[in-house]
Amino acid sequence: MLIEMDALTKELPALAGTTPGALCELLAGLGFPVDAVETSGPSPVLEVDITANRGDAQSHRSLARDLAAKLGARLGPLDHVPLEEGPALVPIRLEAGDAGPFYSTAVLELGRGTTPLPARTFLAAMGSTAKGLPAVDASNELLHRYGHPTHAFDADKVKGGIRVRWAWEGEVLVTLDGVERKLTSQDLLIADDEGPIGMAGLMGGDGTKVTAATRRVLLESAWFDPRTVRAMAQRHGLFTDASQRFGRGADPAFARVARDLLVQRLQAWGGARLVSAWAAGSMPPAPAPIRLAWTLLDRVAGYRVERPAAIAFLERLGCQVREADGGLEVQPPTWRHDLSLPDDLAEEVLRLNGYDAIPAALPPLDCAPVPLSAGYLKRRRLAARLANLGFFQTVTLGFGDPMEAEQGYPKGDHPDLRTLKNPLGEDYSVMRGTLLRDLSKVARLNLERGAKEVRLFEIAPVFEAHPGQPLQETWTLGLVWAGEEGGEDPLTPPRRLSKPEGQAFLIGVLRSLGVPAEAVHEFNNWKLPGWESGVKEPVGWRFEIALEAIPDEPEQIVPRFAPFSRFPVVERDLSLLVDLGQSYTALRQAVAAALGGTPLQDLRCVDVFHKGLGKGRQAWLLRLRFQAMERTLTREEVDGWMALALAAARTLGAERRS
Repeated sequence: MLIEMDALTKELPALAGTTPGALCELLAGLGFPVDAVETSGPSPVLEVDITANRGDAQSHRSLARDLAAKLGARLGPLDHVPLEEGPALVPIRLEAGDAGPFYSTAVLELGRGTTPLPARTFLAAMGSTAKGLPAVDASNELLHRYGHPTHAFDADKVKGGIRVRWAWEGEVLVTLDGVERKLTSQDLLIADDEGPIGMAGLMGGDGTKVTAATRRVLLESAWFDPRTVRAMAQRHGLFTDASQRFGRGADPAFARVARDLLVQRLQAWGGARLVSAWAAGSMPPAPAPIRLAWTLLDRVAGYRVERPAAIAFLERLGCQVREADGGLEVQPPTWRHDLSLPDDLAEEVLRLNGYDAIPAALPPLDCAPVPLSAGYLKRRRLAARLANLGFFQTVTLGFGDPMEAEQGYPKGDHPDLRTLKNPLGEDYSVMRGTLLRDLSKVARLNLERGAKEVRLFEIAPVFEAHPGQPLQETWTLGLVWAGEEGGEDPLTPPRRLSKPEGQAFLIGVLRSLGVPAEAVHEFNNWKLPGWESGVKEPVGWRFEIALEAIPDEPEQIVPRFAPFSRFPVVERDLSLLVDLGQSYTALRQAVAAALGGTPLQDLRCVDVFHKGLGKGRQAWLLRLRFQAMERTLTREEVDGWMALALAAARTLGAERRS
């Protein structure tokens, strides 16, 4: 929100002489950090962050109110003269119950005046362009100064009475932005006898807008239910200054005051003549007082708060405070709808007293710490292992675009049942059913930016939905490997990941993670789709598995001692010619089974060779290690064992390479 220092000082004269830097410090201490300060205009303009729960702080007057409470100063006069209400020239019917319980209005005959220069300058500082129409500019100026939205209709274009009602399904309204909006029965309308003339709390209709030809205006200053306005804004994608105020909770008691101020502006600016002012309905009921116990306040603060100071802070905020047994009974002001719990009041006392006044102290540790959950430890172990293998952990959004198919990992569920009712936007409206879609998009982006090799993984929940069943959340591991093996390393010749070595490496990665043997080869089904703009060929693999399918590591215990031999180790190499499709696991198991009962200590493939062997053939160099516990082995018996190993390999079609 933009705040002009001169306008803020007018609301709080105690700020006179304060530098922008000092004001930024004050606001930050109250929980309103300043993102930027613009000093090029006649008065510095601050861009202030307002949290969603502080709808009351979205104006100069309301922000000055918080500063006054902090400084113990008085606000400037409001210059409000209450209007004497007269007969209702236009009947008002409130038909939406609690969604629109109060509506105040007035009819004025406009003069020939225009928007004065100070108001134009102020609106420009707020990022708004003055229209040169006093009724419109005064409404916008009051919104930024005091935070309550108002609206002006061309009174001669309003047919019959004013109705605050729910829309009929399929009704249509062209709003001030020129967009035709199809309404639903959940939309709150301002209507006349011929149909809608405005969306309550959002935007007026184009058919009754004020123009240079307008001679009479009908003003609107009302109060609308915040939840109704928020839902309408989300449904229609219509986020306006008015919806921001009403959607976060405007002050119902200020509705009449805002109308009176708007009338005074039009009389002062353009010589308008008030014909009549009147209102319909009543204010929403005030919430029950809040009981704040001194023990709660001290517990939240961590120290004993001075009782008179706490009472003074709450009263400065506009609360009505009465001392009760062991604490206070507090009635929050009408503009502070966010104060509903005793803890809220305690936080307000601490905020005004200054967070720097809270003493530093370590929390008491009078019990054993809660152990980390097994699920968290498992996720941490897998992440550390993948990071050690050169994969980068990635975090993607848990929502997706319904127009983008989740290709590559279909679950057969119903994606429409994973659609959010109140999404951040259409692109983020479906809970994800797979990690692979977004991981592939991240890999594509990196490859298109010139990366040679991309190794990514993510450990996060995915969701599955079926009719009549609750949404199922499953922690999942997703892995993507794309590009050229070796990447940027100049000492490693680049190899395509589609080669057998690439597959073997990924198999080793998955096995080292503990992925079950039956799931290890499923990555073959996830060959990446073709990349775009700059990447020549589709290269790479991807894999996804539920964490529950990966066995947990056994509880770590002290390993049992295994005696070692004092006699020498004998190593022998066996070079075999095998088919390209030969499974190493099957061959290793066959050789190991044939050597059962022998002192075989280790069996592994130490080299793979392809060149000059003929099409469809490759060479494996197996290294066998023998060692007996009680004696030195002889050449004859080792030769016999190597013959057994060769015979076992031949049963699978392998031959000795000469």
